[in-house]
Amino acid sequence: MSNPLLNWWPSPAKLNLFLHINGRYENGYHQLQSLFQILDYGDELAFDVNTSNNITLADPIAGVADKDNLIIKAAHLLKSTLSDIKSKSLGCNIYLRKRLPMGGGIGGGSSNAATTLLVLNKLWNCHLSEAELIALGLTLGADVPIFIYGKTAFAEGVGEKLEQVSLSTKTYLVLFPDSHVSTAEIFSLPNLPRNTAKINFNDYSFDNTHNDCQELVCERDPNVAKALHWLLEYAPSRMTGTGSCVFAMFEHRQDALNVQALLPKDSISFVANGVSTSPLHRQFQAQV
Repeated sequence: MSNPLLNWWPSPAKLNLFLHINGRYENGYHQLQSLFQILDYGDELAFDVNTSNNITLADPIAGVADKDNLIIKAAHLLKSTLSDIKSKSLGCNIYLRKRLPMGGGIGGGSSNAATTLLVLNKLWNCHLSEAELIALGLTLGADVPIFIYGKTAFAEGVGEKLEQVSLSTKTYLVLFPDSHVSTAEIFSLPNLPRNTAKINFNDYSFDNTHNDCQELVCERDPNVAKALHWLLEYAPSRMTGTGSCVFAMFEHRQDALNVQALLPKDSISFVANGVSTSPLHRQFQAQV
């Protein structure tokens, strides 16, 4: 059980409102364009800093070894930037309230890693800049930088070149089809589209963009296809990232809640608003 006096920090979800694959770099990574929308819903993390020289997770995630857990990896990565003398006196026990499904393409693990980097940078007095944290985060995964950046953003490169943009406020119904999609596997498929023409963000609309991974994932996973087909009956809908989560976009929150109420009782879903600034960053600003 966590210390009730600990400060809980948001670890929000994100959506890829579109995902275009424009080509490949010489190192094999894919050249992308996407639009990241941060949501006002997600996991929460708390950090009990100590001098044990150990980094532990009080609430291990079933089936995920510590060596593979992005929270633990992020903490160790940040600690590795410090001098030996300082790092040997630092430890932390980390608590997690998990709400976001794993393998859903909404950034749960990446968001957890970003929250860990940002909060421990403060609590451990590391004094790394946002740019330095983004560079560290990118070594953990292509989605980590957007959560460190913490703003709605048009993304290019492998997802690390971020430009803040302004979008009208929408509400999203996010549906998890209880399937787990391997990003690495999808990006390795020979028939994945890799030649979508680049767009200028000024020309963006939901209707003139798409997700280059969606058709292949739906062909391979009938659960994703079924969930997307169901949502499309009610609102503009799309798969996020490489899936498996799909989302529908609404002008009014109540409309999203009404559609959510029609889902089968065992469905895994949530309703959230898109926000221009991450809840994590808003909490930082409030406490400064």
